Amino acid sequence: MKASQFFVSTYKEAPADAEVISHKLMVRAGMIRRLNAGIYSYMPMGLRVIQKVQAIVREEMNQAGAVELTMPVVQPGELWQETGRFDKMGPELLRVQDRHGRDFVIQPTSEEVVTDIARSELRSYKQLPKNLYQIQTKFRDERRPRFGLMRGREFIMKDAYSFDKDKDSAQISYQTMRQAYRNIFDRFGLRYRAVAADSGAIGGDLSEEFQVIASTGEDAIVYCPQSEYAANIEKAEALAPGQPRPAASQPLVKTPTPGQSTCAQVAEGLSIALATTVKSLVLATDVQDEQGNITGSTVWLLLVRGDHDMNEVKVGKIAGLDKGYRFASEAEILEHFGAKPGYLGPVGLRKPLKIVADRDVAVMADWVCGANEVDFHYTGVNWGRDLPEPDVVADIRNVVAGDLSPDGQGTLEIERGIEVGHVFYLGTKYSAAMNATFLAENGRPTLFEMGCYGIGITRLPAAAIEQNHDERGIIWPDAIAPFTLVLCPIGMDRSPAVREAAEKLHDALLAKGVDVILDDRGERPGAMFADWELIGIPHRLVISDRGLKENQLEYQHRTQTEAVKVAADDVLAFLAQQGVFQEPGAQG
Repeated sequence: MKASQFFVSTYKEAPADAEVISHKLMVRAGMIRRLNAGIYSYMPMGLRVIQKVQAIVREEMNQAGAVELTMPVVQPGELWQETGRFDKMGPELLRVQDRHGRDFVIQPTSEEVVTDIARSELRSYKQLPKNLYQIQTKFRDERRPRFGLMRGREFIMKDAYSFDKDKDSAQISYQTMRQAYRNIFDRFGLRYRAVAADSGAIGGDLSEEFQVIASTGEDAIVYCPQSEYAANIEKAEALAPGQPRPAASQPLVKTPTPGQSTCAQVAEGLSIALATTVKSLVLATDVQDEQGNITGSTVWLLLVRGDHDMNEVKVGKIAGLDKGYRFASEAEILEHFGAKPGYLGPVGLRKPLKIVADRDVAVMADWVCGANEVDFHYTGVNWGRDLPEPDVVADIRNVVAGDLSPDGQGTLEIERGIEVGHVFYLGTKYSAAMNATFLAENGRPTLFEMGCYGIGITRLPAAAIEQNHDERGIIWPDAIAPFTLVLCPIGMDRSPAVREAAEKLHDALLAKGVDVILDDRGERPGAMFADWELIGIPHRLVISDRGLKENQLEYQHRTQTEAVKVAADDVLAFLAQQGVFQEPGAQG
């Protein structure tokens, strides 16, 4: 490929709305152009990256036995009404009507359509297992699209769906996809972690996220350096303290804390450790009659240590809160506590409620909490003596660095990650809703056991940039770079020798199967080098009159700060040693 025939369009400045480095660099490198909020054109340079991502995914999915198909972007609303997601999904689901007033959706995912295919086409257990996948455009009407391709509205995703005859077979399909994903992400050449993820309302324990490690990631990844344990922050268990609750050693004292409405302020004002304070979080669940009308509410008080944060996913698994909860209204808080938030606590309640204590709080003694009066807190609070034992003791907090690993192999650490893939065991959630059955070996109609497996095709290049960049621009891994190698001839428009050498080397590299681009635009060396460093091409060869007279070329990897001289006659062998291409018969 010659640059004059391609589309190279770089910018010195990033757009004003670009918040993260991947967004800035993808625009500056000419890889994407914004059309509307969260909607981008994939320019030729960016599209090459996306196509390489797709090729790796497609090869590994096919190798794992999955079969590719393509499902429509526009899907009939009645399929989504069968599963209830037409209404439940909320405003993220873009709904449209055709000229006849019939409902359609712009697909954010395709569980409904693929389940409809299965119930029509897979009639017997003899046709199972089956795994169908597509690489297709999706649309989610994000409230606040941002970060370029990291959180856009239109995007490309690989979504796969497995169909099995029973749970044991479904677990085999899940494990097959789990390994395929490891193969895929290994080939991308990125640092990633496969972490246990919460299964949400679907239930079950088979769910893993694939996270690209990056300091700018939105997700917190918990892992144990001494073992294989890894989970996202919602899933990671905070183990119960090993020590019993100490005996009370302080009297209960109502202590003035003027203007100190947070645990941190109270700890500083009283010169005590933040870990000796307890924060109060007030939730409510609505009570409904048989017709679904709200007839009242139940108020819950959740207690977590002052230096810990509540984990909403864990809270949502507590019996009584697992059907949905909300934060209590000010009226409900006043009714039960007689005070506004900031000074709330479980001692001296006006009206009884359900108390849920985190595991750490349940073994605390002589702790500090709100006194249900503005500018006052209780010190020396103790279970049993000053208030009844909690109704529920549960793990309801986020883990923190230094906590014991749930597998008992060490302590936990936390890093940031960007979710780019997810494998998920669905069970019969969709097959039951859509009455998707096959004839089992006993001749009876049986619901399919399903799994779903997604990879964010267009999010992945952005995640790769967040992980791999410097002050000069992008640093692509070889596997997904738009071009593997760039030839930079200096004065090609003025020197026949440089032109001849550049074109000869270009053709030789193409013959070796190298994805090479020859910069024949006639740019000055500084501008030419800056463009390709910004774009992030991994390997660069510079050809000049001076070098040719010395029978030398200059090679530089994108991660290096200095070039090395290479004998022109040995350049192909040298590039093979650098992994630019593989000679036939060579071992990879």
